[in-house]
Amino acid sequence: MTQFVIMVAAFFVAIGILVTAHEYGHFWVARRLGFKVLRFAIGFGKPLARRNGKDGVEYVLGTIPLGGYVKLADEREGPVAPEDLARAFNRRPIWQRVAVLLAGAGANLVFALFAYWLLFMHGIPGIRPVIGTVTAGSLAAHAGLTPGDEIERIGTRRVATREATVLELMSRLTDDGRLELFVRHGEQLKSIEIAVPSEQRRALTEPGAWARGLGFQFSEPHLKVIVGRVTPDGAAAAAGLVPGDEILSVAGEPVTEYTAFRARIRAQPGATLELRVRRGANELVLPVVARAKHESDDPHSALIGQIGVEAEGEGVYPPEMQTLERYGPIAAIPAAFGATADNTELTLKFLWRMLTGRVSLKNVSGPISIATYAGLSALQGPATFLNFLAVISISLAVLNLMPIPILDGGQIVYQLAEAVRGRPLSERAQVLGQQLGIVLLLLLMSLAFYNDIAWRFG
Repeated sequence: MTQFVIMVAAFFVAIGILVTAHEYGHFWVARRLGFKVLRFAIGFGKPLARRNGKDGVEYVLGTIPLGGYVKLADEREGPVAPEDLARAFNRRPIWQRVAVLLAGAGANLVFALFAYWLLFMHGIPGIRPVIGTVTAGSLAAHAGLTPGDEIERIGTRRVATREATVLELMSRLTDDGRLELFVRHGEQLKSIEIAVPSEQRRALTEPGAWARGLGFQFSEPHLKVIVGRVTPDGAAAAAGLVPGDEILSVAGEPVTEYTAFRARIRAQPGATLELRVRRGANELVLPVVARAKHESDDPHSALIGQIGVEAEGEGVYPPEMQTLERYGPIAAIPAAFGATADNTELTLKFLWRMLTGRVSLKNVSGPISIATYAGLSALQGPATFLNFLAVISISLAVLNLMPIPILDGGQIVYQLAEAVRGRPLSERAQVLGQQLGIVLLLLLMSLAFYNDIAWRFG
């Protein structure tokens, strides 16, 4: 329950921060260019707070913190006082209108840039991309990748962390599927190439599918099989396992490492397995059912076994596996620009390739997924949460500039059409555009909710 509350709170905090940044961008540029601003609102529904500023703007905080808006004087939306006609949106030069519309996305990118600058000064932790296991007969195995290899470069781009490695792999998968890896094993540096057949590339862009498809996993810490956490409604809890239990064997076969134990459980979905457990000075034999679950949110994916335990110290890597990218205030500026540019480019690339069918639509996340990631990042600390905000802020900027009439990008298209025609689009054309935009957004939201539900409930 505590984690659920944190998840919901983190989600609303994230939305509040990013929406405020976005709307303030519109507000700031509109004021600087002389537009008449009537209202600056964060949230929808019945106002929780309302204040009329000395600048003539009404500031509103709504009860539903899932959006916001800046209302400008506009003759198309209602009467405008004679003294404000010259400041009405529809009477301002087209380039100024476009500037105001662009400012929301621009503010989100500036927020991401500032967040990355802070993160690089604080230090961004990561885990080195060392290979742990390679599946026999896989694409990675045929290419010559071996356990213990550390990926240093993919093509011309250096990768120092697993996160950077996965992002670059995904980017190149959606290009030509040619993965040129430069890996180090001890003192030896070698180049290998994984060529992914065209018919497999789209499937590998599904969430979590790349590792199974390429055939390798990153190295995990060497852990004893000591239970650190038991899922309350899981099979292990039903069998009587408790934190602190040390699992000695599975179905009579000794296990000494958690990764091997997890592999044994995953390989036997639906089976009843006898676990020999040391609890204090006593040894117990507990039968547990490895509940069958799909490996991914694809209902056609392979079934794996799960019992609902985490190892003591799971996810904690030794110092030699960790990295920390940190800069001073000046050096952090180009690093922040680079991170913002790279993530923006990747978001644009993935969005375009989802539209063209080269990237799986399962990558579209809805509010459940975003709330989950917000909560998890908040639990891991302020730096991780700030990194989450930077990524989502970039996504918000890109999505808002899509040429859908109800979004900023669609409104920009209207302004550009007016510049070309010499007069505004007809009211009928604009209404039809708005209706089309609503339909497209509803379809996108439906897809996002479907992905959320499939991911959450399998």
